[in-house]
Amino acid sequence: MLKKIIYYIRQVFESLRFAMQALSSNLLRTLLSLLGVTIGIFAIISVFTIVDSLENRLKEDMSFIGDDVIYIQKFPWSFGSSDYPWWKYMARPSNSVNEYKFLEKNLTQAEAVAVMMRKMGLTIKHQNSSMSNVLVIGTSFQFNKITDFEIGEGRYFTPQEVENARDVVLLGANIAETLFPQTSAIGKTVKVRGRQFTVIAILKKEGANLFGETSLDERLMMPYGAFSKIFRVGYKGIDPMIAIKGKKTDKNLQELEGELRGLMRGRRSLKPYQEDNFALNRTELFADALSSLFGVVSFAGWIIGGFSILVGGFGIANIMFVSVKERTNLIGIQKSLGARNYFILYQFLFEAVFLSLIGGLVGLFLVYLLTYVPLGSLTISLSIKNVFMGLGVAGFVGVASGLIPAYMASRLDPVEAIRAK
Repeated sequence: MLKKIIYYIRQVFESLRFAMQALSSNLLRTLLSLLGVTIGIFAIISVFTIVDSLENRLKEDMSFIGDDVIYIQKFPWSFGSSDYPWWKYMARPSNSVNEYKFLEKNLTQAEAVAVMMRKMGLTIKHQNSSMSNVLVIGTSFQFNKITDFEIGEGRYFTPQEVENARDVVLLGANIAETLFPQTSAIGKTVKVRGRQFTVIAILKKEGANLFGETSLDERLMMPYGAFSKIFRVGYKGIDPMIAIKGKKTDKNLQELEGELRGLMRGRRSLKPYQEDNFALNRTELFADALSSLFGVVSFAGWIIGGFSILVGGFGIANIMFVSVKERTNLIGIQKSLGARNYFILYQFLFEAVFLSLIGGLVGLFLVYLLTYVPLGSLTISLSIKNVFMGLGVAGFVGVASGLIPAYMASRLDPVEAIRAK
């Protein structure tokens, strides 16, 4: 039994050697035949690589909205819906700080509850220096549990600072660099709409994002009470947004959403027949919308690359039929000397697979070179998953293209093959 296995392995390696010799003896034909597979693999894997890189970057940029979070707002989030009665949502009442405190006290399914207000396009000053187009956020103590950000220097708000509406702020990195270029901003003061605020922290630098919105590097955060001192909040002012992070045990946030809806309807004294006058927006809607978008792009990549691979596969199959024709006499000699059918089949099958895999490797190498092309703030990276996907597709194309020619070669009659010219 062991001798048979060793013999079989030797036959396989011998077939590999013959396949390699056939490829090396016809370099020009080899290069031309793998071109189609190269283009196909490059088209497919480059699309998947760019899509994966874009998806990862968008998820990083979306970290400021948090994971497993429900936002209470006037307007429901909508992605591509043509029926959106904004006028009805506009008439809804604004959230209030009292509603936030009510939910914080009564919610049992929440890990964290926070209120936040936003005002864009402000100018922040320090002595003779200033910075424009800053986003100012007023928020509560548990805001750092809702969203994802890091403090580079200093500390976060204390509960007392938030409850007492102290004039303290967290600065984005770009603001700190602009207003305090030669010194630390910690302990210094900045002026927002004529009011002085003490800097207690500088946020870790994040860089530009893909949304075109101000990044955390150009944001200023303060307690919501301090925010209310310089801006009108609520009716005819800035609408507060309430954010609730679900517990890890509530995977799909169904329990939290149900509890939220009940508490909010009760707080606003809504009758059973009345519809909600608030929207519960779940952050997973963003992920679903992105998945749908990227799914369409990936499908388009398969279609585009599929045609190239189909052409490449037919090219390899054509080359293999030509190879069988050219080497018919050699096949007859090998069979007359005792070569088994599978030995002949493996020769041509390995040759087709090698052709396809080489084309796939060249295509992957081109995708790898693509990762060095600068695309603004987007960093392209070729994942191991996509590498194996490319090699798998190339290997499948090789087997599919070479199976019929290899089978035909293995079934040739040795006498007839030797007589062939």
